Amino acid sequence: MTPLFDDGLQPERTELAWRRTALALAVGSLVAFRLLPSAFGDAWWALGGVAGLLATAWLYLSARRRYRRVNEALRREGDRARMPSAGVLGILALFVLAVGITSVAVVLAVAVRGGAAV
Repeated sequence: MTPLFDDGLQPERTELAWRRTALALAVGSLVAFRLLPSAFGDAWWALGGVAGLLATAWLYLSARRRYRRVNEALRREGDRARMPSAGVLGILALFVLAVGITSVAVVLAVAVRGGAAV
């Protein structure tokens, strides 16, 4: 019978996917950091980009730490290893939801202030 454990390949693929997600969030945050202050004329808009970069750093470090824990558990316990929780995924979902709601609020505020029809 072949073991279910694949010598760390699946945790590595998961960690690479988290790395791509963090890279996409970093690029979006940098774009927001660069464009929002010039578009809305106030330097406070740069805080959105800074918050995004901080969240990206936290996401990357959390994914890296989770990868190490999963890999260690699989090497130690094999097929019967207990995996760490997926709390990072839930926090990422909440962060993306907050960004989406904030984006809609900004678009509506600009439309109302500028008198444009939504």
